Amino acid sequence: MLFNIFLLVAGLAVLVWSADKFVYGAAAFARNMGLPPMLIGLTIVAMGSSAPEMFVAATASMEGMMDTAIGNVLGSNIANITLILGLTALLGAIGVSSQTLKREIPLMLGATVLAGVFLHDKLFTRTEGVILLLMFLALMAYLIWHATTSKEQDPLADEADSEIPRDVPTPRALMWLVVGIILLPLAANWMVEGAVGIAKFYGLSDLVIGLTIIAVGTSLPELAACVAGVLKKEDDLAIGNIVGSNIFNILAVLALPGLIAPGAIDAQAAGRDFYMVLATSAALALLVLTTGRKRQLQRWHGVVLLLIFGAYQYLLFQSHA
Repeated sequence: MLFNIFLLVAGLAVLVWSADKFVYGAAAFARNMGLPPMLIGLTIVAMGSSAPEMFVAATASMEGMMDTAIGNVLGSNIANITLILGLTALLGAIGVSSQTLKREIPLMLGATVLAGVFLHDKLFTRTEGVILLLMFLALMAYLIWHATTSKEQDPLADEADSEIPRDVPTPRALMWLVVGIILLPLAANWMVEGAVGIAKFYGLSDLVIGLTIIAVGTSLPELAACVAGVLKKEDDLAIGNIVGSNIFNILAVLALPGLIAPGAIDAQAAGRDFYMVLATSAALALLVLTTGRKRQLQRWHGVVLLLIFGAYQYLLFQSHA
Protein backbone atom coordinates (compact mmCIF):
# COMPACT_ATOMS: atom_id res chain seq x y z
CA MET A 1 0.00 0.00 0.00
CA LEU A 2 2.79 2.44 0.93
CA PHE A 3 4.53 1.67 -2.37
CA ASN A 4 1.32 2.46 -4.29
CA ILE A 5 0.99 5.78 -2.45
CA PHE A 6 4.62 6.56 -3.28
CA LEU A 7 4.02 5.71 -6.96
CA LEU A 8 0.94 7.93 -7.07
CA VAL A 9 2.60 10.91 -5.37
CA ALA A 10 5.86 10.56 -7.31
CA GLY A 11 3.97 10.15 -10.59
CA LEU A 12 1.82 13.20 -9.84
CA ALA A 13 4.81 15.36 -8.92
CA VAL A 14 6.79 14.41 -12.03
CA LEU A 15 3.66 14.71 -14.19
CA VAL A 16 2.97 18.30 -13.09
CA TRP A 17 6.66 19.31 -13.33
CA SER A 18 7.19 17.76 -16.75
CA ALA A 19 3.95 19.27 -18.09
CA ASP A 20 5.19 22.70 -17.01
CA LYS A 21 8.56 22.16 -18.73
CA PHE A 22 6.81 20.84 -21.85
CA VAL A 23 4.68 24.00 -22.08
CA TYR A 24 7.69 26.23 -21.35
CA GLY A 25 9.78 24.63 -24.09
CA ALA A 26 6.98 24.43 -26.66
CA ALA A 27 5.80 28.02 -26.07
CA ALA A 28 9.35 29.43 -26.18
CA PHE A 29 10.11 27.50 -29.37
CA ALA A 30 6.86 28.72 -30.96
CA ARG A 31 7.70 32.34 -30.07
CA ASN A 32 11.17 31.91 -31.57
CA MET A 33 9.50 30.63 -34.76
CA GLY A 34 7.47 33.84 -34.93
CA LEU A 35 3.98 32.53 -34.08
CA PRO A 36 1.52 35.14 -32.69
CA PRO A 37 1.19 35.09 -28.86
CA MET A 38 -2.61 34.72 -29.07
CA LEU A 39 -2.18 31.66 -31.26
CA ILE A 40 0.39 30.14 -28.88
CA GLY A 41 -1.92 30.74 -25.93
CA LEU A 42 -4.96 29.20 -27.60
CA THR A 43 -3.11 26.10 -28.79
CA ILE A 44 0.20 25.16 -27.14
CA VAL A 45 -0.47 26.57 -23.67
CA ALA A 46 -4.07 25.30 -23.56
CA MET A 47 -3.01 21.84 -24.77
CA GLY A 48 -0.03 21.78 -22.43
CA SER A 49 -2.15 22.33 -19.35
CA SER A 50 -4.15 19.24 -20.37
CA ALA A 51 -1.04 17.15 -21.08
CA PRO A 52 -1.39 15.26 -17.74
CA GLU A 53 -4.96 14.21 -18.61
CA MET A 54 -3.88 13.20 -22.10
CA PHE A 55 -1.03 10.95 -21.00
CA VAL A 56 -2.98 9.44 -18.10
CA ALA A 57 -5.94 8.69 -20.42
CA ALA A 58 -3.65 7.09 -23.00
CA THR A 59 -1.83 5.01 -20.36
CA ALA A 60 -5.05 3.83 -18.70
CA SER A 61 -6.61 2.98 -22.09
CA MET A 62 -3.58 0.92 -23.15
CA GLU A 63 -3.91 -1.02 -19.89
CA GLY A 64 -7.58 -1.74 -20.64
CA MET A 65 -8.91 0.69 -18.02
CA MET A 66 -11.34 2.66 -20.17
CA ASP A 67 -13.45 3.73 -17.18
CA THR A 68 -10.40 5.27 -15.49
CA ALA A 69 -9.58 7.19 -18.68
CA ILE A 70 -13.15 8.45 -19.10
CA GLY A 71 -13.44 9.19 -15.37
CA ASN A 72 -10.24 11.24 -15.58
CA VAL A 73 -11.71 13.43 -18.35
CA LEU A 74 -15.11 13.92 -16.73
CA GLY A 75 -13.65 14.37 -13.25
CA SER A 76 -11.03 16.85 -14.47
CA ASN A 77 -13.65 19.02 -16.16
CA ILE A 78 -15.75 18.99 -13.00
CA ALA A 79 -12.72 19.76 -10.81
CA ASN A 80 -11.57 22.56 -13.14
CA ILE A 81 -14.83 24.45 -12.73
CA THR A 82 -15.83 23.64 -9.14
CA LEU A 83 -12.51 23.17 -7.33
CA ILE A 84 -9.98 25.16 -9.38
CA LEU A 85 -12.22 28.08 -10.33
CA GLY A 86 -13.82 28.01 -6.87
CA LEU A 87 -10.45 28.34 -5.11
CA THR A 88 -9.35 31.02 -7.58
CA ALA A 89 -12.52 33.08 -7.05
CA LEU A 90 -11.82 33.16 -3.31
CA LEU A 91 -8.76 35.32 -4.06
CA GLY A 92 -11.01 38.07 -5.45
CA ALA A 93 -13.56 38.89 -8.12
CA ILE A 94 -12.64 37.57 -11.57
CA GLY A 95 -13.70 39.79 -14.46
CA VAL A 96 -14.26 38.61 -18.04
CA SER A 97 -13.97 40.97 -21.00
CA SER A 98 -12.45 38.79 -23.74
CA GLN A 99 -14.57 38.28 -26.86
CA THR A 100 -12.57 35.11 -27.51
CA LEU A 101 -13.81 33.61 -24.23
CA LYS A 102 -17.38 34.56 -25.06
CA ARG A 103 -17.02 32.49 -28.23
CA GLU A 104 -15.17 29.60 -26.57
CA ILE A 105 -17.63 29.01 -23.71
CA PRO A 106 -20.56 28.08 -26.03
CA LEU A 107 -18.11 25.84 -27.92
CA MET A 108 -17.26 24.13 -24.62
CA LEU A 109 -20.97 23.53 -23.98
CA GLY A 110 -21.49 22.18 -27.49
CA ALA A 111 -18.54 19.80 -27.17
CA THR A 112 -19.90 18.58 -23.81
CA VAL A 113 -23.33 17.86 -25.28
CA LEU A 114 -21.74 15.95 -28.20
CA ALA A 115 -19.74 13.81 -25.75
CA GLY A 116 -22.94 13.10 -23.84
CA VAL A 117 -24.65 11.87 -27.00
CA PHE A 118 -21.76 9.45 -27.62
CA LEU A 119 -21.66 8.16 -24.03
CA HIS A 120 -25.45 7.85 -23.65
CA ASP A 121 -25.70 4.27 -24.97
CA LYS A 122 -22.94 3.16 -22.54
CA LEU A 123 -20.79 2.12 -25.49
CA PHE A 124 -17.86 4.22 -26.68
CA THR A 125 -16.78 3.28 -30.19
CA ARG A 126 -13.69 3.99 -32.27
CA THR A 127 -15.83 5.91 -34.76
CA GLU A 128 -17.01 8.23 -31.98
CA GLY A 129 -13.40 8.73 -30.88
CA VAL A 130 -12.47 9.67 -34.46
CA ILE A 131 -15.37 12.15 -34.67
CA LEU A 132 -14.30 13.85 -31.42
CA LEU A 133 -10.72 14.12 -32.67
CA LEU A 134 -11.84 15.56 -36.03
CA MET A 135 -14.04 18.07 -34.20
CA PHE A 136 -11.02 19.08 -32.12
CA LEU A 137 -8.87 19.59 -35.22
CA ALA A 138 -11.64 21.62 -36.88
CA LEU A 139 -12.01 23.78 -33.77
CA MET A 140 -8.26 24.37 -33.59
CA ALA A 141 -8.26 25.34 -37.28
CA TYR A 142 -11.07 27.83 -36.65
CA LEU A 143 -9.35 29.38 -33.60
CA ILE A 144 -6.06 29.63 -35.50
CA TRP A 145 -7.81 31.25 -38.46
CA HIS A 146 -9.65 33.72 -36.26
CA ALA A 147 -6.56 34.60 -34.20
CA THR A 148 -4.50 35.31 -37.31
CA THR A 149 -7.16 37.24 -39.27
CA SER A 150 -9.11 39.15 -36.60
CA LYS A 151 -8.23 42.82 -36.12
CA GLU A 152 -10.20 43.29 -32.89
CA GLN A 153 -8.30 44.20 -29.74
CA ASP A 154 -8.71 41.39 -27.24
CA PRO A 155 -7.35 41.67 -23.68
CA LEU A 156 -6.64 37.96 -23.77
CA ALA A 157 -3.98 38.57 -26.43
CA ASP A 158 -1.96 40.90 -24.19
CA GLU A 159 -2.32 38.56 -21.21
CA ALA A 160 -1.23 35.56 -23.31
CA ASP A 161 1.77 37.51 -24.59
CA SER A 162 2.98 38.23 -21.05
CA GLU A 163 2.90 34.53 -20.15
CA ILE A 164 4.99 33.24 -23.05
CA PRO A 165 8.74 32.93 -22.28
CA ARG A 166 10.98 35.50 -23.96
CA ASP A 167 14.63 35.36 -25.00
CA VAL A 168 14.92 31.58 -24.51
CA PRO A 169 17.57 30.13 -26.85
CA THR A 170 16.03 27.64 -29.27
CA PRO A 171 18.32 24.73 -28.17
CA ARG A 172 17.22 25.24 -24.54
CA ALA A 173 13.55 25.42 -25.57
CA LEU A 174 13.91 22.19 -27.52
CA MET A 175 15.71 20.53 -24.59
CA TRP A 176 12.77 21.24 -22.21
CA LEU A 177 10.31 20.16 -24.89
CA VAL A 178 12.08 16.79 -25.20
CA VAL A 179 12.38 16.41 -21.41
CA GLY A 180 8.62 16.93 -21.10
CA ILE A 181 7.82 14.45 -23.88
CA ILE A 182 10.02 11.77 -22.25
CA LEU A 183 8.87 12.24 -18.65
CA LEU A 184 5.12 12.77 -19.20
CA PRO A 185 4.29 9.17 -20.25
CA LEU A 186 6.62 7.74 -17.60
CA ALA A 187 5.00 9.79 -14.84
CA ALA A 188 1.51 8.97 -16.13
CA ASN A 189 2.31 5.27 -15.90
CA TRP A 190 3.51 5.63 -12.28
CA MET A 191 0.38 7.55 -11.37
CA VAL A 192 -1.99 5.05 -12.93
CA GLU A 193 -0.17 2.09 -11.35
CA GLY A 194 -0.29 3.72 -7.91
CA ALA A 195 -3.94 4.70 -8.28
CA VAL A 196 -4.92 1.18 -9.34
CA GLY A 197 -3.19 -0.28 -6.29
CA ILE A 198 -4.95 2.15 -3.96
CA ALA A 199 -8.31 1.53 -5.65
CA LYS A 200 -7.99 -2.23 -5.20
CA PHE A 201 -6.98 -1.82 -1.55
CA TYR A 202 -10.06 0.29 -0.73
CA GLY A 203 -12.44 -1.46 -3.12
CA LEU A 204 -12.95 1.58 -5.36
CA SER A 205 -13.98 1.16 -8.98
CA ASP A 206 -11.78 2.21 -11.91
CA LEU A 207 -14.29 4.97 -12.66
CA VAL A 208 -14.26 6.48 -9.17
CA ILE A 209 -10.45 6.50 -8.94
CA GLY A 210 -10.40 8.36 -12.27
CA LEU A 211 -13.07 10.82 -11.10
CA THR A 212 -11.37 11.63 -7.79
CA ILE A 213 -7.64 11.17 -7.06
CA ILE A 214 -6.45 11.15 -10.67
CA ALA A 215 -8.81 13.93 -11.81
CA VAL A 216 -7.81 16.31 -9.03
CA GLY A 217 -4.12 15.49 -9.48
CA THR A 218 -4.11 16.12 -13.22
CA SER A 219 -5.97 19.43 -12.68
CA LEU A 220 -3.14 20.90 -10.58
CA PRO A 221 -1.51 22.69 -13.57
CA GLU A 222 -4.80 24.54 -14.14
CA LEU A 223 -4.86 25.57 -10.46
CA ALA A 224 -1.34 26.98 -10.68
CA ALA A 225 -2.15 28.81 -13.93
CA CYS A 226 -5.43 30.27 -12.63
CA VAL A 227 -4.01 31.48 -9.32
CA ALA A 228 -1.03 33.05 -11.10
CA GLY A 229 -3.36 34.71 -13.62
CA VAL A 230 -5.59 36.28 -10.96
CA LEU A 231 -2.64 37.47 -8.85
CA LYS A 232 -1.24 39.18 -11.96
CA LYS A 233 -4.69 40.70 -12.70
CA GLU A 234 -4.93 38.57 -15.87
CA ASP A 235 -8.50 37.46 -15.24
CA ASP A 236 -9.34 36.53 -18.83
CA LEU A 237 -6.30 34.25 -18.96
CA ALA A 238 -7.39 32.52 -15.73
CA ILE A 239 -10.86 31.74 -17.09
CA GLY A 240 -9.35 30.95 -20.50
CA ASN A 241 -7.16 28.24 -18.96
CA ILE A 242 -10.25 26.50 -17.58
CA VAL A 243 -12.34 26.80 -20.73
CA GLY A 244 -9.48 25.81 -23.06
CA SER A 245 -8.54 22.84 -20.89
CA ASN A 246 -12.14 21.59 -20.72
CA ILE A 247 -12.57 21.82 -24.50
CA PHE A 248 -9.29 19.97 -25.04
CA ASN A 249 -10.28 17.30 -22.49
CA ILE A 250 -13.68 16.64 -24.08
CA LEU A 251 -12.61 16.62 -27.72
CA ALA A 252 -8.99 15.42 -27.74
CA VAL A 253 -8.42 13.51 -24.47
CA LEU A 254 -11.81 11.77 -24.43
CA ALA A 255 -11.13 10.61 -27.98
CA LEU A 256 -8.16 8.52 -26.78
CA PRO A 257 -10.04 5.72 -24.96
CA GLY A 258 -12.34 5.44 -27.99
CA LEU A 259 -9.38 5.16 -30.35
CA ILE A 260 -7.23 2.88 -28.16
CA ALA A 261 -9.70 0.68 -26.27
CA PRO A 262 -13.31 1.09 -27.54
CA GLY A 263 -16.01 -0.81 -25.71
CA ALA A 264 -18.61 -0.73 -22.96
CA ILE A 265 -18.39 1.97 -20.28
CA ASP A 266 -19.69 2.25 -16.72
CA ALA A 267 -23.35 3.32 -16.69
CA GLN A 268 -22.59 5.90 -13.98
CA ALA A 269 -20.17 7.69 -16.31
CA ALA A 270 -22.86 8.01 -18.98
CA GLY A 271 -25.43 9.18 -16.43
CA ARG A 272 -24.49 10.72 -13.09
CA ASP A 273 -21.01 11.93 -14.01
CA PHE A 274 -21.79 13.26 -17.49
CA TYR A 275 -24.75 15.24 -16.15
CA MET A 276 -22.47 16.71 -13.49
CA VAL A 277 -20.06 17.85 -16.23
CA LEU A 278 -22.95 19.33 -18.21
CA ALA A 279 -24.42 21.10 -15.16
CA THR A 280 -21.10 22.63 -14.06
CA SER A 281 -20.27 23.71 -17.63
CA ALA A 282 -23.70 25.34 -17.97
CA ALA A 283 -23.22 27.03 -14.58
CA LEU A 284 -19.89 28.50 -15.74
CA ALA A 285 -21.53 29.78 -18.94
CA LEU A 286 -24.36 31.30 -16.90
CA LEU A 287 -21.97 32.97 -14.43
CA VAL A 288 -19.62 34.37 -17.06
CA LEU A 289 -22.05 35.35 -19.81
CA THR A 290 -25.00 36.67 -17.78
CA THR A 291 -23.49 38.44 -14.75
CA GLY A 292 -24.16 41.93 -16.05
CA ARG A 293 -21.84 44.37 -17.74
CA LYS A 294 -18.99 43.69 -15.33
CA ARG A 295 -19.21 39.94 -15.91
CA GLN A 296 -17.47 39.02 -12.68
CA LEU A 297 -17.20 35.89 -10.60
CA GLN A 298 -17.48 36.96 -6.98
CA ARG A 299 -16.08 35.29 -3.86
CA TRP A 300 -19.51 33.89 -2.99
CA HIS A 301 -19.58 32.20 -6.39
CA GLY A 302 -16.31 30.53 -5.39
CA VAL A 303 -17.82 29.30 -2.13
CA VAL A 304 -20.82 27.82 -3.96
CA LEU A 305 -18.54 26.07 -6.49
CA LEU A 306 -16.41 24.56 -3.70
CA LEU A 307 -19.53 23.33 -1.88
CA ILE A 308 -20.68 21.65 -5.10
CA PHE A 309 -17.27 19.98 -5.48
CA GLY A 310 -17.35 18.73 -1.88
CA ALA A 311 -20.90 17.38 -2.21
CA TYR A 312 -20.00 15.55 -5.43
CA GLN A 313 -16.92 13.93 -3.91
CA TYR A 314 -18.98 12.86 -0.89
CA LEU A 315 -21.56 11.31 -3.23
CA LEU A 316 -18.86 9.37 -5.11
CA PHE A 317 -17.30 7.87 -1.99
CA GLN A 318 -20.69 7.19 -0.37
CA SER A 319 -21.62 5.10 -3.40
CA HIS A 320 -18.72 2.79 -2.45
CA ALA A 321 -19.16 2.91 1.30
